[in-house]
Amino acid sequence: MRIGTFNDVGRPTGQPVFRIILLTSAIDDSFIHPVLFKVETQTPIISMKTGNSAHTRPASNPNIDKRLYRTIDDITAAIGQILLGKEQQVRLALTCLLARGHLLIEDVPGMGKTLLSHALATILGLSFKRVQFTSDLLPSDVIGVSMFDKATSSFRFVPGPVFSEVLLADEINRATPKTQSALLEAMEEQQVTVDGETMQLPEPFFVIATQNPATQTGTFPLPESQLDRFLMRIELGYPEPDAERALLTGGDRRTVLKQVKALLNIPELLQLQSAVEQVRVADLLIDYVQRLVHYSRTDNEFAFGLSPRGALALLSAARAWALVHHRDHAVPEDVQAVLPSVVEHRLRARADHAGHGGNALAQKLLANVDVIS
Repeated sequence: MRIGTFNDVGRPTGQPVFRIILLTSAIDDSFIHPVLFKVETQTPIISMKTGNSAHTRPASNPNIDKRLYRTIDDITAAIGQILLGKEQQVRLALTCLLARGHLLIEDVPGMGKTLLSHALATILGLSFKRVQFTSDLLPSDVIGVSMFDKATSSFRFVPGPVFSEVLLADEINRATPKTQSALLEAMEEQQVTVDGETMQLPEPFFVIATQNPATQTGTFPLPESQLDRFLMRIELGYPEPDAERALLTGGDRRTVLKQVKALLNIPELLQLQSAVEQVRVADLLIDYVQRLVHYSRTDNEFAFGLSPRGALALLSAARAWALVHHRDHAVPEDVQAVLPSVVEHRLRARADHAGHGGNALAQKLLANVDVIS
């Protein structure tokens, strides 16, 4: 537990002195927001609700239907029946979607990357397209192509798989950089341009890209400009023994997926995405995020620091993580929970020319930057 006390809150000379007390605990994942007191009377001037602790219930966002909170838990449980033992990764993937970001899943083959993507789209009731990226894949195979129609003596655009609400770019780093870059405009602007004509993509639009480790043969590392377009990068990892035993003794998970029904519709999903933007963030939490960013830019071990886009991504993901946990305000534990997934692929150590040391740098940020300055 850390306790920080601030005696000067910028009041004019002659005004009563106030004290801000901030507590965080990693034991029960609770956080007590700042409470401002008069020294003379100890009367609360500003009081914010506490976070998820043993004594208080999480504050609900008044802008969304309370039923949707339960639906978030149902979605996590439903995907957990398909991808066993990966609740943390499932929540991170859902957080990424609610924050209007895109997700990169990096792991060795056979870990369930495609299964997670398909399950997320099915349970959220979204249209789903899958593209297997190979070395001979062309940009038009992803975006679409204009074809000549003899009946009308004109060209007709045939949309590619990018015109779906969830696009799975499977093994994206097996395609050439030219094809990889075809996703850049779509991911950033939610639109594509073909033959000088700009076309809007569906809303919501969520890209899930999977990639094999760069050490495997036949891969083309994603450039930093494209990595930065992904809000999060996660790894699934090997299952725990109990989960793996259930997998071995149970049926085919793809069969289970076919029996799953959608638990959410598009208007409800858009409502949740809009609610993320309404999650409150205290000034002290902004200060914490700025210290994290500043440390990455000034410490000699970092080849380069987090960009403003990276800082915005961290804050947006923290807001979404708070909403997933039924809270209408973000706390430091939200930032800490999403930070590795948000920043690892954006950081590189000076001595690491291959760019594989992002995890160690993320852990260094969490260890060396205090919640309270």
